[in-house]
Amino acid sequence: MAGMNGGGAWIAGSDKPEQSTVRIGFMPLADCAPLIMASVLGFDEKYGLRFELSRELSWTGMRDRLGAGGLDAAHVLCGLLYGLQMGVGTPARQMAVLMNLNQNGQGITLSRALAAKASGGVALAGLLRAQGRRPTFGHTFPTGNHAMFLYYWLAAAGIDPFEDCKLVTVPPGQMAASLGAGHIDGFCAGEPWGQRAVREGVGALAVSSETIWPDHPGKVLGTSAGFAAANPHTCRAMIAALLDTARWLDASRTNREAAAEVLASPGYVNAEKDVLQLCLAGRHGGDETRDGGWRGHNGLRFFADGEATFPWLSDGMWFLTQQRRWGLLRSDPAYRAVAAEVNRIDLYREAAGLAGVALPKDVMRRSSLFDGRVWDGSDPAAYAASFKRTS
Repeated sequence: MAGMNGGGAWIAGSDKPEQSTVRIGFMPLADCAPLIMASVLGFDEKYGLRFELSRELSWTGMRDRLGAGGLDAAHVLCGLLYGLQMGVGTPARQMAVLMNLNQNGQGITLSRALAAKASGGVALAGLLRAQGRRPTFGHTFPTGNHAMFLYYWLAAAGIDPFEDCKLVTVPPGQMAASLGAGHIDGFCAGEPWGQRAVREGVGALAVSSETIWPDHPGKVLGTSAGFAAANPHTCRAMIAALLDTARWLDASRTNREAAAEVLASPGYVNAEKDVLQLCLAGRHGGDETRDGGWRGHNGLRFFADGEATFPWLSDGMWFLTQQRRWGLLRSDPAYRAVAAEVNRIDLYREAAGLAGVALPKDVMRRSSLFDGRVWDGSDPAAYAASFKRTS
């Protein structure tokens, strides 16, 4: 397995990390690869750190440990962290996004029985009207990415997720088994659990998250605002180490396959190696200048010359618009101000300079979603209100 080159990139003295060991939580998903491989290959040590990794079993547990200080940082859903910032369903806590850890790599999976009758959203809407039955869909956390993508896809087809469906929260590693047992009719989750459902013959991919929102944010490196304020050099070193790892992951198919072999271990993702290799190294991006190398089978990418790792303000703002749309936020927040407070672009810039990673010209980006809507963050309140359901 190819490792890193060089060492000791962090600077002793005033720039030395405030603490040498950082406790970082991760969920058993293909996109935890940057954290795992940073530790395995020694990218953390290059910047004067040791990643003490903690395998978490649910996003609720992750949220509670991160919010209470049981973890210094975490591989966490962007939407979950913003929900915690806004106090949705929990006391509000000031949080920080240090970087994006990946883009894409999620998907909506239907039971084979349901997919055989209606594999697309419009067909599914017609089927539900004809049958008069409310299907049960699983997501991983009420304010998280998977819930927002599931709701968006259903609503675009004319299905109200709250009125026409039953919604349940299921840990990602239990999704395939829940689908196979008939407890749910479909789910949205990160890989490899959709692919496992397909391999086990109990599910069929309805749509990848890359199709819903091309190159959408996935997980972020999250921490509390207090930890970031007390440990800025530690945060900078964490980001730099993960930027190096992301660049390594996107550099070649060989690296992606090697990462899959490591992640298959019971201590990490605990999934079949060939499934993880498909998720991590399924295809090439096609445009190396843009994508920076290999992508997973549904577009999973980690680096893309810094595009996939930059903590775009507009990304965080999008999740706030969807939380407002579905009544999780009772009024419009100061969208950009909240994102500018949460996303620590100042720390990312310093770490990018240390790791030699290019920065974008703007902190906002333009995205076109599958229903034709364009999101650029220019008028978030109007964007949120433009959807039919805003409580």
